[in-house]
Amino acid sequence: MACTRPPPKKKTDASVEEDTSIEREKVTASAAAGTVAGRAASEPAEPTGDTAEPAEKHAVPQRQVRSGNTSLLASLSAAAREADAERIQPGDENRLFYKLPVYKRIIIMLGGPFMNLLIGVVCTAILICGFGMPTATNKVSSVSECVPTVSMNTDSITYEECSASSQPSPAKTAGLRAGDTVLAVNGTETNSWTAVSSAIRAAGTTPSEIKIMRDGREQTLTITPVQLVRPVVDEQTGQYARNEDGSFKTVSGGFVGISPTSELKPGNLSDVPPNVGHTLARIAGSMWSLPQRVWDLGVTLVTNGDRDANSPVSVVGVSRIAGEVASTDQIDRTSKEATLVSLVASMNLMLFAFNLIPLLPLDGGHVFGALWEATRRAFAKLTRREDPGPFDPIKLMPLTYVVAGAFILMSVILIAADIIKPISCSKCAARESRNLRFGRPILNAL
Repeated sequence: MACTRPPPKKKTDASVEEDTSIEREKVTASAAAGTVAGRAASEPAEPTGDTAEPAEKHAVPQRQVRSGNTSLLASLSAAAREADAERIQPGDENRLFYKLPVYKRIIIMLGGPFMNLLIGVVCTAILICGFGMPTATNKVSSVSECVPTVSMNTDSITYEECSASSQPSPAKTAGLRAGDTVLAVNGTETNSWTAVSSAIRAAGTTPSEIKIMRDGREQTLTITPVQLVRPVVDEQTGQYARNEDGSFKTVSGGFVGISPTSELKPGNLSDVPPNVGHTLARIAGSMWSLPQRVWDLGVTLVTNGDRDANSPVSVVGVSRIAGEVASTDQIDRTSKEATLVSLVASMNLMLFAFNLIPLLPLDGGHVFGALWEATRRAFAKLTRREDPGPFDPIKLMPLTYVVAGAFILMSVILIAADIIKPISCSKCAARESRNLRFGRPILNAL
């Protein structure tokens, strides 16, 4: 049996106005939910049956809802917001993220970096209180064979290897050996490496008497330090310090040619905050030179040069170093565990500092946007102007793409370097050994 449709009723002006009002209310509700346009409001309604009234007469034109910008970026952002609006249920309008107070949004956005900081602090506390802090002692670990020759230019610092024509170091000439314990310098007791350093530097280049303990017996040796110009190391960054004109800072002082042994001495919880602060300061200082260091690493890859052991590494490089530390048989188990915990602490503190950079898409960029919104609204309220509304991060999407592209490029360079020219534990150990022998850049060496 065929079904017949009743003839359509002709709409009056009042009914048309009512339909239009309903459509406008839908648009208002969709905009309040944080969308550019709801699908029901932005798409014209299709006529049904024999309705003769045009759809354009009842639907709000799309250009009234969408942004006036017709670029691809604006279209993508509008489409994303429309799709997200479909998940909003009735009653959720006041629970949207951008409607939360600024302080609540900042707390939410700092959740990830705070966890990185918490993990870094906990691991640092385990290192200091559990394994102990490396402390230089008055026991000699190595003796330099010669007085090193330092060559410095605007880009690098080079220490020449000892040769037959090199001047022997004062420590070697005096007969100091690795394993000797320095008990006194010129009659002043030296129970720590700090006391040894202060006493020798106070003596200048004049001959000094050093009392040592060797094989359980006390001996007295005479040593004459020599003047040596050496580059200054920044204690916060661990890098060579530079002058305002870009040249390396130098210091002239007495050189003996000995390096101290380092022992792990357990600390307490009061040592944790200063250590974490020092680490964060060093990380912050190294970030300024990160672009240049990544550029130098890229040049090394292209020119097939030797990679610096102090160059930045990616997650691939950190994983490789951790694997080598876990598998090596050159250090004991306790040292392995301490090294791995130290890696975890350093990585999390680095991520904490990195994510606070005030650039989108990092958490620091979102926090900066929230603070800018609060400042803008406070200024409008103070000057009795209209509320400018919430901050729209879509306006910074071009800058976000630039920053994200730079991060991707940096990651590609670092990962490629860690695969093609990886940094191994043996290379790091060799560099550390050279630093101790020649007194660079370890601050404790004399």
